[in-house]
Amino acid sequence: MTALGATTEPGTRPTAPPAARQTGPGSLFRALSRTHRTALLLSGLALTAVAAALVWLHSLGDEARAGVSACATPPAGGLPSCAAVDAITADEIYSTGLSVIATVLSWALFPVAAWAGGTLIGRELEHGTAQLAWTQSVGPLRWLAAKLALPAALLTAGTSGLVLLNLWARGDADPDLAGDWYEADVFVSTGPTAVAYVLAGLALGALAGLVWRRALPAAGVALGASLLLHSFLERHREDLWPTITRIAPNSIELPRSAYQVSWNTPAPNGAQTTHTTFHPQSHFWPLQYVETGLLLALAAAATATAFVVLARRLP
Repeated sequence: MTALGATTEPGTRPTAPPAARQTGPGSLFRALSRTHRTALLLSGLALTAVAAALVWLHSLGDEARAGVSACATPPAGGLPSCAAVDAITADEIYSTGLSVIATVLSWALFPVAAWAGGTLIGRELEHGTAQLAWTQSVGPLRWLAAKLALPAALLTAGTSGLVLLNLWARGDADPDLAGDWYEADVFVSTGPTAVAYVLAGLALGALAGLVWRRALPAAGVALGASLLLHSFLERHREDLWPTITRIAPNSIELPRSAYQVSWNTPAPNGAQTTHTTFHPQSHFWPLQYVETGLLLALAAAATATAFVVLARRLP
């Protein structure tokens, strides 16, 4: 006896039906790549453009620190001539470029969350293509695992690469050019927090898609949840690691690298002194690790909840 849909010929072994032959991890990933090839193509182009911009900015680094002008004769480093741009200097291009890229990396979770909620999960459930896959080739839980595994791997690799390129392009991170380490976008774009943010966005979007099961509502909810998450952590970042308090009889001057939380307030005991709380630059990595851990924990919790929601909605 052979399985339904199998074919046999004299002297040969039974051949499994096509649906049964196409349920391995490789086939799931290929199907996912075909379904979302437009998103993958656009993401690849965006990654390539940002990487190329960072390589170019790195080439301007030394000139930027030296204040080389685009109006030199001839223009230095391939900068546009004065005929095209009025008095643009290398340091202005370098600083603006790094600022824009830092913002892109810091806010990448928003398009990721919207895509995951609206297209990756919500649209599949709304149009019935997910249910069709469940009945013909793959189970629901395995479908969701494949839906999340490939984007998570690509997002981790792509974001990690851009963060490393960003650090390389920043060179010695002169704050006058590259921004201070504690600035919101600079902080996120120069450490593992950037990777954790996009993974959290992916998980929140997937959960929204499974709960609302429609593309537009899921995308909107995922965007709202991501905005709340981003705003909450940015507002409370200073509280993620114990600050240092400095007390002195007079006004306290801290180095620029210090992330000040309070400024020269009267000492709580009423004495004629002032105290200031701050994070020194050495707190960069503890703050990064704590925020990254919180984001990864949230991503894991949202992913687990997504699997529970899907399992409970199955007949």
